[in-house]
Amino acid sequence: MSALRLIPLFLAALVVLAVSPVQAGRGPLIAAASSLRFALEELAQDFQTQTGESVTLVFGASGNFSRQIRQGAPFQMFLSADETYVQDLVSAGLTRDAGRLYAYGRLALVVPAGSALRVDRDLADLRPALRDGRLQRFAIANPAHAPYGLRAREVLQHLDLWQDIQPRLVLGENVGQAAQFVFSGNAQGGLVAYALVLSPTVPADISYALVPGDWHAPLGQRMVLLKDAGDVAAAFYAYLQTPAAVDIFARYGFSLPEGD
Repeated sequence: MSALRLIPLFLAALVVLAVSPVQAGRGPLIAAASSLRFALEELAQDFQTQTGESVTLVFGASGNFSRQIRQGAPFQMFLSADETYVQDLVSAGLTRDAGRLYAYGRLALVVPAGSALRVDRDLADLRPALRDGRLQRFAIANPAHAPYGLRAREVLQHLDLWQDIQPRLVLGENVGQAAQFVFSGNAQGGLVAYALVLSPTVPADISYALVPGDWHAPLGQRMVLLKDAGDVAAAFYAYLQTPAAVDIFARYGFSLPEGD
């Protein structure tokens, strides 16, 4: 059994499902991967400005949402960080159609101010920092149900560091929580969604570097309307495919698929 150290349970419970304070309590429930938080809040606000309609955004790990939808959770739309979760729901007959690939995500190495870990695109300091004791806590999302955590594990395996770094890992319930561990200084570094680094609310003194995309499997992100989706959810789904929405996704570091 691995020596991964799970985050305290009381802390995990606070962020397993994070409802956006801007849209909370209004409109259809939209389940969205934590990597989308900042981008989707802006998109929902723009949608509301354009249409007068609002949606309730709920953020968490894609794998958890997939399970909850199978158990009857009343979501009308699902934006996953890994398209396989959507494809599984399609196979189970729980969606309107096969959905749409809306973006590709990227991973970033992120380090807070004052950390002894140095930032570089090749992650070259991870190995010596493990050896000399400078790195004690390194944050990733839980690979068991968070796509960005799974891809972070693939990156560490690519570097042949997975076994050595496990005693130093702290696992976020989702990638948003993993990012908060780093942003708050409770971890000396981490592998998180690039989109979360680009928010203006993130501390200005963090350092980061994009991880080469060929170090892990693609983060193809797919969205889908669920069987009981209403008109507002369908309108939001359509809005997310407009040029204005595409521009916002791109501003948060999501690369755009050329076709579905």
